[in-house]
Amino acid sequence: MSHPTHIVHPPLQGSARMWGTIALSAATFMNVLDSSIANVSLPAIAGDLGVSPNQGTWVITSFGVANAISLPLTGWLSQRFGQVRLFVMSVLLFVLASWLCGLAVNMNMLIAMRAAQGFVAGPMMPLAQALLLSSYPPALAGMAMAMWAMTTLVAPVMGPLLGGWITDHTHWGWIFFINIPVGLAAAGITWTIFRKRESVTQKLPIDSIGLALLVVWVGALQIMLDRGKELDWFHSGEIIVLAVVSLIGLAFFLVWELTDAHPVVDLRLFKIRNFWTGTVAMSVAYSLFMGNLVLLPLWLQQFMGYTATQAGMLMAPVGLFAIILSPIVGKNVQRLDPRALTSFAFIVFALVLFMRSHFNTQADFGTIMVPTIVQGVAVAFFFIPLSVITLGGLPPQRIPSASGVSSFARMVGGSFGTSIAITVWQDRAAMHHAQLSEYINRGSSAANTALSGFAASGMNSEQALSQINRMVDQQAYMLAANDVFFASSLIFLALIPLVWLARPARPAPPTAGAPAGGAADAAAGAH
Repeated sequence: MSHPTHIVHPPLQGSARMWGTIALSAATFMNVLDSSIANVSLPAIAGDLGVSPNQGTWVITSFGVANAISLPLTGWLSQRFGQVRLFVMSVLLFVLASWLCGLAVNMNMLIAMRAAQGFVAGPMMPLAQALLLSSYPPALAGMAMAMWAMTTLVAPVMGPLLGGWITDHTHWGWIFFINIPVGLAAAGITWTIFRKRESVTQKLPIDSIGLALLVVWVGALQIMLDRGKELDWFHSGEIIVLAVVSLIGLAFFLVWELTDAHPVVDLRLFKIRNFWTGTVAMSVAYSLFMGNLVLLPLWLQQFMGYTATQAGMLMAPVGLFAIILSPIVGKNVQRLDPRALTSFAFIVFALVLFMRSHFNTQADFGTIMVPTIVQGVAVAFFFIPLSVITLGGLPPQRIPSASGVSSFARMVGGSFGTSIAITVWQDRAAMHHAQLSEYINRGSSAANTALSGFAASGMNSEQALSQINRMVDQQAYMLAANDVFFASSLIFLALIPLVWLARPARPAPPTAGAPAGGAADAAAGAH
């Protein structure tokens, strides 16, 4: 694929670099925060707009679907409009959509505005990554990735806490209104600093068939993943239709994009070994991470008697070590082998999940907290080295496209992980429930002791049996959670060999007159 000559801008210096980093990180933070902030507020939003909480989940789904569709378009759009212009446009449109979300008077308007918000948010993260890499010299590329990674790690943890607090204390619209000052400031600063660093643009013909196929297969896939739990997966006609549409759409999309002269998504990136190994490892690892991130608070709230705020407090320390260690990892990622750092992260993840697989219903706050704190170590060592492997060695003009495709793969991985973890959890719980129930019969001394104990406290036999059923339920769901944690820990270990398929990243020796900026040297990963 021929690219126009690329203008290489020298790295930013001093306060310009600092303010540029803050503005790009703030925009990323706002974007990631919005994908998780509404989760806690759903009951309040649904109640206020007079719909059922199930219909309320479309507030999250519509954002996810639209975001997943626009992410892979980033490369094409940035070639058409320029990276800086596209980024600033994205942020301003995001602010407008957020304002309209907060003003929504009915559910249909809110869902439409959330979809618009998700769609314009797509290019923000990949472009923030590309612009950050161009503003740091190659030796500090790891540091740039650390700044970026910290915002993407802290936001999902902050989202539920902030969303819960806003919903409890003011109108739910404020979960969207808080984006307005942040977005306007981020757009203003970015434009001031980066407008003279615009990338080369070219008038590309629009690949309308590729775009239509992308919308069809990604939309069908996301809706299938979101609705599957509710509709009992493939026992439902709707889910089967969505799965078939998504598969056929994907097949046509792949054939079309690989043969079109100006594809809307650059699938040729997958010819590059570092790109595909990094992207696959990131998607699978992120799907395991997200699946377990969603499962733990659900289990705590439904079967361990925790409130939403307590569960949020238990999850928050994930970000603690991540924030402390990310800059250190970023600083040293050039000197160490990113494959070794990623392997270390996967071993720590496996250890955390192995610890969780030994929880029982007597586990106290402290016991549940320990693995969550340790998990922060894994998170810090996971994002940055994998980003370095994935984007290493790519010419600067391909970074937005590569970052968009890998972010898209990560997002779809997260959706898959969440759906699969919850489904497996419920299936295993039903199995454990059936097995445990077999022990409750007239011949079991433990069952008889428990029944007579309940009878002595004034319960009739029906109340006593329902009490026992609740205890069996609690045990069954706990054992099922242990199964999911244990299986996830084994998959993390199995991912380690995949990372070593990438070629070692060797920093290129500085040559006279070599271009300073760009991610080509950012991770100096080999082709």
